[in-house]
This record gives sequence, structure tokens and C-alpha cells, in this order.
Amino acid sequence: MNLFIIIVGLLIGSFLNVCIYRIPRKESIIWPGSRCTMCNSRLTPLELIPVFSFIMLKGRCRSCNGLISRRYPAVELLTALLIWMVYRRYGIDFTTIYYILMTCILIVAAAIDIDYQIIPNGLVLTGFISGLLFNLLGASIPFMDGLYGFLLGGGSLALIAIISLFIFRKQGMGGGDIKLMATVGLYLGWRLTALALVLSVYIGGITGLLLLITRMKKRGDYIAYGPFLVIGSFVAMLYGESIIDWYLSSFW
Repeated sequence: MNLFIIIVGLLIGSFLNVCIYRIPRKESIIWPGSRCTMCNSRLTPLELIPVFSFIMLKGRCRSCNGLISRRYPAVELLTALLIWMVYRRYGIDFTTIYYILMTCILIVAAAIDIDYQIIPNGLVLTGFISGLLFNLLGASIPFMDGLYGFLLGGGSLALIAIISLFIFRKQGMGGGDIKLMATVGLYLGWRLTALALVLSVYIGGITGLLLLITRMKKRGDYIAYGPFLVIGSFVAMLYGESIIDWYLSSFW
């Protein structure tokens, strides 16, 4: 079963690559079929095999010999790993599908935010509608818990954005980040959403400090916050209850 889940994860990762490339360009993720982004030649079934096609073709397009971004196999491998982790945590269950969908939305959101500093409304809306339907079906958490998570996730970041605008005269939090965390709240509920927000602050702060120390970024440079929200949300999804229980037993 582990091997099957990994193969499914690789295939899903291949589709997420299509989403990451096409959604910011407002192109259909269904049609036309996959093509080389440089010469526009249609990819053969052999070229569509996740990871292995990249290795067999030595990272180059069969038609134009152009270099294929290493992000493609990286996203496929990352997706397979994260989906396998969700499976190992929740087993074969309706909840697993629920969290795999959330994981896919998080991966696409993080990649697009890194490239374009946006989190597309269509992606967030898809996550919102899916999360709402799953909640109504009782997939994982009670509906009201999801609603409170929605309000906490979106409301807390919206409050930060408003305060930043009034005090610092600049936008402290992007609208995409606000909508993403509101959607995440539907999936996680208020407790895990609160943890995800706290984790994102620590992860973002440590990463920002390291970027400044290594001079990869300068003070005042823009750093996309979406990826930190994504990491915090994924950690909360898998290990949130254990982290909260540990904290309460250790400090309260």
C-alpha cells in the first residue's frame, strides 16, 4: 500500500505542476494536454512519467533540447512524500482524502506565491468550496469548529493587515494570505488554525533572520509569507494535537 500511495502521490504531483504553471497565466488546467513550455511541442506518454521521464531525458526536452526546470521532479517528489505522510497519519479513511486535498492546495499556493507573490482567488475559492462541502458531510471536524477556524484564520490576518496599514502605512499582510488561512481554518478548526498561525510566525521569523545573516535578502526586501503559512498549516494538520497536548501538559 505504501508503494501505491507514493505512485499516486507522484501522479498528483505531476498534475500540480500543471496547476502551478497555468493558474497564474489564467490558462485551463485541463485543456490542452501537457506541452513543452519552450517549444510548445506536445509531450508523449513517456515524457509524462513523473520523475523518471526527467531522469531518462537528462533534464532536457526531447524536441528542442531545452532545459527542463528541476522544480518539476521536486514538486512531484514533495507531493508524493507529503501525501504518504498524510496516509501514514490517518490511514485509509475519508479524512485522508480531505487532508490530501488540503495538502495539494497548500503546495500550489506556496509555489505560486514564491514565483508571483500572489495566491490566486480561484485556487482559494476551490479550497473554500471543497472544505465547506467536506465539513457539511462531516468528513473530519464539526461544522462549527470549521466555521470558527475560518473566522480565526482570516480574521486574525485581516486584523494584522489593518493595524499595519494604519501604523506603518503599508500592507503588512496580503489579501491572498488572509483568504488562504480562512480556507485552512475550514479544514483544521480553530485550535489547529491557531497553532498553524503561531508556527508560521516562528518559521517565518527564523527563515527571515537566516536570509538576512547570509545576505540572501536585505532589510526591507519582500519575502512571500504564504510558504510559511503553508508549512505551519501542514505541521498543524499532521502533528497539531500532539503539539498542543505537549504544550498544555508542560506549561499549564
